[in-house]
Amino acid sequence: MTTPVREGARRKPATITDVARSLGLAPSTVSRALATPERVNAATRARIVQAAAEIGYVPARGSKAAAQTRARAIAVLVSDITNPFYFDIIRGTQMQLKAAGYTQLLVDTEESGELEAAALGGLLTSADGAIITASRLPDADLATFARRIPLVAINRRPEGVPNVLIDTPGGIGQALEHLASLGHRDIVYVSGPPTSWSNERRWKALERAAERFGIVPRRIGPFSPTTAAGVVAADAALNSGATGCIVFNDLIAIGMLQRLRERGVDVPGRLSIVGCDDIFGADFCNPPLTTLHAPIQRAGQVAVSMLLAKIASDAAAGAAAAGGAGSGDEPSAERRSVLLPTTLTVRSTTGPAPAR
Repeated sequence: MTTPVREGARRKPATITDVARSLGLAPSTVSRALATPERVNAATRARIVQAAAEIGYVPARGSKAAAQTRARAIAVLVSDITNPFYFDIIRGTQMQLKAAGYTQLLVDTEESGELEAAALGGLLTSADGAIITASRLPDADLATFARRIPLVAINRRPEGVPNVLIDTPGGIGQALEHLASLGHRDIVYVSGPPTSWSNERRWKALERAAERFGIVPRRIGPFSPTTAAGVVAADAALNSGATGCIVFNDLIAIGMLQRLRERGVDVPGRLSIVGCDDIFGADFCNPPLTTLHAPIQRAGQVAVSMLLAKIASDAAAGAAAAGGAGSGDEPSAERRSVLLPTTLTVRSTTGPAPAR
């Protein structure tokens, strides 16, 4: 039985000394049990491992103890598991992790920064690293977690955190040029969640691109990134008087199409719509959705490659430090950021601007 550690003593990360104190053992015994388990009685080691988990002791990344306790599991955090955008992310990470001999742990954070933080905190002892997609956490929080567990972000660029970006801002320029070529001058951006980093990047990209055409875009929303939110978004777009819409994601756009069909509004005769992501089903809509095609599965694969390189680099640095082979200050060959391009896929929801 372990001795509970008082709450006040848990303000700092737990140490080997804390584990030893809870069991009445010497710190050297705990260290041996975690780093060289063959030198410690199996029953004693089992008690030590259990006590370490109970008080939240995490061996330093790259240490021999950490290597011995690796789970060969990688967590993939998605903000909404029902959003088809994440299907290809998950497929990409799963394929790459399976090939590397890792298990994938899938976590749905439900568009909540608090749930993300809780999940990452719980993964410190159960996963070798994490991939977090479209995070709702502040950059500073992501950087803090990245110092405690190997981390790669998809569609975020926090300082000090390796990341994979899908270049939807570049695609936004293509979408606007397409609408402008069809004679649209009154264009609105149908905004996504206010906590979405990608949402702000897309809006800023639209403002910059619009200057080239002498267009002043407007913004409506914010809206939840769901088909249900598309109902309200469609009504708002009609009330705005715009002739063209660029929408935060395909789910909102699909919901808009359903609502406009119910109201008897001609798409694209009265209103042209461009989505974003080209999710599964975008080409099955009525009419099929013009949208920005993103290499979503590729983003998952690249994120895994970057994360496994980070894990290997940390392990090598830890081994070198333990052996006195270097200071660990040598430059790393890891990629810190990868940008994947998007392309406009023109289908049937865009057409010439209506005469006024």
